[in-house]
Amino acid sequence: MSLPRLLLTMGDVAGVGPEIIARAWPELLAICRPLVVGDPGWLRRGLRIAGMNGDICVVTRPDEATASRDVLPCLSGSQEDLSAVQAGKVSAASGKAAYDFLCTAIDLTRAGQADGIVTAPLHKEGLKEARLPYPGHTEILAERSGVSSYGMMLYARGPGLPRGLGVVHVTLHMALHDVFCHLSERNVSDKIRLLDAMLPRLQEGRRPRIGVAALNPHASDGGLFGDQEERIIQPAVEQARRAGIDASGPWPADALFVRARDGDFDGIVAMYHDQGHIPLKLLAGRSAVNITVGLPIVRTSVAHGTAYDIAGRGVADASSLIEAARTAALLCKGEAVVTATAQ
Repeated sequence: MSLPRLLLTMGDVAGVGPEIIARAWPELLAICRPLVVGDPGWLRRGLRIAGMNGDICVVTRPDEATASRDVLPCLSGSQEDLSAVQAGKVSAASGKAAYDFLCTAIDLTRAGQADGIVTAPLHKEGLKEARLPYPGHTEILAERSGVSSYGMMLYARGPGLPRGLGVVHVTLHMALHDVFCHLSERNVSDKIRLLDAMLPRLQEGRRPRIGVAALNPHASDGGLFGDQEERIIQPAVEQARRAGIDASGPWPADALFVRARDGDFDGIVAMYHDQGHIPLKLLAGRSAVNITVGLPIVRTSVAHGTAYDIAGRGVADASSLIEAARTAALLCKGEAVVTATAQ
């Protein structure tokens, strides 16, 4: 089986996207057939910043792309003029271009011209400046793909997590005071189901053990600190178990992540963004990968932001991008097996 064709979207060009793509390029060639969807001029700049050599080959279709150590194929994914964009500065142009790069990659992948997408980070303020009503990649991907049941999953596998650990979030990009009104039994149950469907594709097909986090400290201590555990989370766990999913909880989040580190769980359902992000990133470091679950296509991403504070300095770490590509290639391989079986 040939290596999968992966589209690498450049994200916000004012961030570290161009330079981490350039820095990762030699290792990406062993993982996939990479094609950058972005801006050729900024990719050329990324090569200079990263101290890498190579020629940019502009293509108009994925099947024109032939990547090598010395040749980086790039498909221009936006008509935005990015000549005035400055590294580390929010702009409407770079925000709109990041959106365009992603939409171009989604459409090409859905049309069967690529196997998956790996995204460099975009900037939420850039989207806002461009008057785009999205809080991030995940919501754009879901809308463009036409799905209503989806989620963000952080995944990591390494020395500290030899079996691998995936974390899906019930709520995502919203203020903490909005979390409470967006939690429902249906939303929690949906994320348990999505996590249960994704993990076997990453963990050699084995049945995952899923721990569901409580919202309140000590899982509310019998209702002393809230009733969401009894009223929302516990019924969702019971519903999942009736459907044959190996789920348990709600568990106090501090104890749950320790148990997951020790091998008791393969996946965790977190109630809000930081409840899942902070502990997984502490456990995994730079090896964490962002995966969008529930899509009809494969999409992975770096698990960090645009890093405006270091953009253009040539010190950005490309390890998360490499791991994201490796994970996407694994998922694409699984998709090919599933498709062949179905036929």
